[in-house]
Amino acid sequence: MSLDQLSKDLLKLANGIKDGKETKKFLKKEGVKLKNKTISVAKSRVKKKTGNYIKGIKSGKVYEYQGAYACRTYSTAPHAHLIEYGHIKKDRTGKEHGFQRGYHVFTTAKKDFEDEFESDTENFLDNLLINNGFK
Repeated sequence: MSLDQLSKDLLKLANGIKDGKETKKFLKKEGVKLKNKTISVAKSRVKKKTGNYIKGIKSGKVYEYQGAYACRTYSTAPHAHLIEYGHIKKDRTGKEHGFQRGYHVFTTAKKDFEDEFESDTENFLDNLLINNGFK
């Protein structure tokens, strides 16, 4: 394969990726994996009944952010930030009774998922190149 042909093929591949159907599908799948990882971390760390905290963990749509595609995992529970980062415990009169430390569920899940995401991305790119005749 000549260098000119390789550059033409790479340009063709890049133009095919621009519509991003395969990329969006891949990112959505990875977003669901991150959501499942976050739920498992939440179940292992948060033992106390916390309302609908775990039910509120969702995977978002794939969107474009600063020229790249992204997919987020978030919680719809109104008290999720209190569980994540901690809060001051108060009674009805407003008297403080200490500080409840945060569980850092999303932060831990993100750190745990980074290696898996990296390997999945490498596999996705390898398959993308192989399917377009580059190896």
